[in-house]
Amino acid sequence: MALKVTALAGGVGGAKLAHGLARILPQESLTVIVNTGDDFTHLGLSISPDVDTVVYTLAELSDQERGWGRGNESFHALDVVRQLGGESWFRLGDLDLGLHLQRTTLLRRGIPLSEVTQAFCEAWNVPAAILPMTDDLVRTIVETPEGDLPFQEYFVARGCEPRVRGFRFEGLANAAAAPGVYASLEEADIVIICPSNPWVSIDPILGIKGVRERLVEKKVIAVSPIIAGKAVKGPAAAMYANLGIEPSALAVAAHYQGILEAIVIDRTDAALREEIERLGIQVFLSETIMKSIEDRIRLAEEVIDFAGMESGL
Repeated sequence: MALKVTALAGGVGGAKLAHGLARILPQESLTVIVNTGDDFTHLGLSISPDVDTVVYTLAELSDQERGWGRGNESFHALDVVRQLGGESWFRLGDLDLGLHLQRTTLLRRGIPLSEVTQAFCEAWNVPAAILPMTDDLVRTIVETPEGDLPFQEYFVARGCEPRVRGFRFEGLANAAAAPGVYASLEEADIVIICPSNPWVSIDPILGIKGVRERLVEKKVIAVSPIIAGKAVKGPAAAMYANLGIEPSALAVAAHYQGILEAIVIDRTDAALREEIERLGIQVFLSETIMKSIEDRIRLAEEVIDFAGMESGL
């Protein structure tokens, strides 16, 4: 029987590892649960940035250089929006617009996000089950000295410039897990927390009622998104620093303490191994930067091997 793996993901780092996992596992063996806290409405369109990044990446349609959006993209429609005085800070490409138009149409007909996402995955032959964490509205709010900012305004419009004081996930307390989320966790032999931002990509997933409780009973292994005190991509390290926590693989391990059995950290952080293990979390060393598809596959294989060693599978 094939190993069943469920991955928790959001953002470019999470999508890269999910892609590696999809390349080495049978299609029926991998489920990816994706953050929807950064979903928002822009120019009247329903946009799911993390879901789209994972879908595009696993469908091998993503832009390899940017890490987000479609490959071979153009921005003629956005240029017209800009010329007419509209909001153009969020980079919506012409190919990308097709997805947002169709998603918005289907959601307005009452079709839930999980079904819409499944339809897109089927259309593009995505080799895994991709589940949004919920079909309900959850909105990540970044608390800053300048006031509260919706995540995309903080992240894209403001370029992560405002200092972070905290986070709030509006609607999360009452959000129900999307169909399939609980089953994928319960049936998984291994749960992998991808190298995604712990604060704004993974915490919303963990905050869905019933998710954390199910993870306590599972073999969970994380891959640190922090290497040598810096994030490979995105504001995770700055968020840790703003909150008075030294950004490190140790901080990532401590963040997940209570659900984590093991963590994969980059070899450059080998000196942190002993301190992490004092938290009761096993440590595996690897090269965790994924510059190529080959890197994604190698790291995915190593994570599966490490998880098997740790769990005795």
